[in-house]
Amino acid sequence: MRISPLLVDLYEITMGYSYFRHGKNEPATFELFVRKFPRNRNYLVSAGIDDIVDFLVNFRFTPDEIDYLRSLNMFSEDYLDFLARMRFTGDMYAIPSGEIYFPGEPVVVITAPRIQAQILETALLNQFNFQSMIATKGARVISAARGRACVDFSPRRDHGIDASIKVAKNTYMVGFIGTSNLLAGKIYGIPVFGTMAHSYIMSFESEEEAFKTFATDFPNTTLLIDTYDVLEAAKKVIELVKQGYRIKAVRIDSGDLVELSRKVREMFREAGLDLLIFLSGDLDEYAIDELLRKGAEADAFGVGTRLGTSSDIPYLNGVYKLVEDDKGPRVKLSPGKVTLAGKKMLYRVYENGRMVRDIIALHDEKIDGAEPLLLKYIEGGRPVREDSLDGGRERFRDAFSSLPEHLKSIYEVEEKYPVYLSEGLREVMARFGVKIERIQ
Repeated sequence: MRISPLLVDLYEITMGYSYFRHGKNEPATFELFVRKFPRNRNYLVSAGIDDIVDFLVNFRFTPDEIDYLRSLNMFSEDYLDFLARMRFTGDMYAIPSGEIYFPGEPVVVITAPRIQAQILETALLNQFNFQSMIATKGARVISAARGRACVDFSPRRDHGIDASIKVAKNTYMVGFIGTSNLLAGKIYGIPVFGTMAHSYIMSFESEEEAFKTFATDFPNTTLLIDTYDVLEAAKKVIELVKQGYRIKAVRIDSGDLVELSRKVREMFREAGLDLLIFLSGDLDEYAIDELLRKGAEADAFGVGTRLGTSSDIPYLNGVYKLVEDDKGPRVKLSPGKVTLAGKKMLYRVYENGRMVRDIIALHDEKIDGAEPLLLKYIEGGRPVREDSLDGGRERFRDAFSSLPEHLKSIYEVEEKYPVYLSEGLREVMARFGVKIERIQ
């Protein structure tokens, strides 16, 4: 899906016009980072880097988009012609999708002519903030599920078409086994899952007839058993299996999921059946954690509304700030919003396969014994690295396994992951009167 350069706040274009009029289009570096943790988060997951790369590589205003800007009667023809010819010619570094990061760390670094870099702000934040928020939410659901399979059931309540596709993509990246969303399945090659709605059961003269019909049409299926009476429906499923119908699982979508799932499991065991139990219905990481702590029997979860809207934390406060230009490092000193000056690199130190600390350094600083997390994706406007969904899925698996166990909690912990400033970066900040050694 093409992202139009008109996905931009007006003030980016007006600033660009003023820069243009006064010849301020020298190289500048902007960095995207998240200011602070949302509630109950102890880590964040990078996401959407593939969409950002695609946006930058294909950046261009169409004639129709230039005509729209012309209709505003705000800009000169030479500026509009400048925009019409504009392509992204800069460099981009980023923390790859699927990698874990923390507040204050540069996640995307753009170095380009100032007008280009400025105009990108809205679209970059639009793509990164939502996708990182959802990837982090999905990771928390996976953690709460304790190894049980999770499927994205969210598209009907997601905030728009693009959101539903990005939810499916990013939850799959962090470990979901698939989605109910066929469009996302087609676009990204994600496995798709689905059973039936209560309306299907209600469309037949009896629940048993509905079960028989669906199991005949779709062998090895999952049957929805909470339309009327869960336990009576479970009895019917047992009888159908004994009659030779191939049924793989049952899904319970309402009621006391703890008590019902335990009773259904016991019924299956007594019948000598190894059917799977799939739970759904207003679930998120908190609900799943509570269900399992209370002893619910579940082999898989369908997670929808609260996942796709990230209902407890519906936004991520990522920002995009100027950090360096031809005059040197730049800093914002607003109270509570101080930025780290200078173009930067991010490093991570591991010990025995575990993350132990991150170090934010100046771009050209080398940190012995540490691995760089910011990788170059675009050089001189040309892509030099791919950010794939399969790669992100593998990367998250490795990153999450190296995350200290206490940080995987779905509740806020006191012992934060340490993020330090390098010696060189501390010296730069000291020039601006800011003394700081670590972010958290």
